[in-house]
Amino acid sequence: MSVLPAYALGEGHLEASDALRAVPLIPRNLGLSLLHAYRATISHTYGDVCKYYPSCSAYAVGAVQQHGLVKGSALTAARLARCHPWAQGGVDDVPPHRRFRYDLTPHGFVVPLRKD
Repeated sequence: MSVLPAYALGEGHLEASDALRAVPLIPRNLGLSLLHAYRATISHTYGDVCKYYPSCSAYAVGAVQQHGLVKGSALTAARLARCHPWAQGGVDDVPPHRRFRYDLTPHGFVVPLRKD
């Protein structure tokens, strides 16, 4: 399995006291679950063929983490549209969200920021 970029992983974890604050993150984390499943299964059949870094599936994970399921999916669709045989490729990181107010788990899921 290809590795996610360092910015897509964190040290956060979900506390029981934050469960209610995590409810709005359910769609985002469900999307991330599907992306993780894709990266663990289907992505292997293609091998390392992406012209861009991070790979398109890793880009999708970062986009959904940073911007949510809807906007992250739109950013991913735009990235996929740029990926064609004549593309130059290269480093193409997800634009960071200016006011990202969440934490990431070691597996890349999004959880509320701790109030410590």
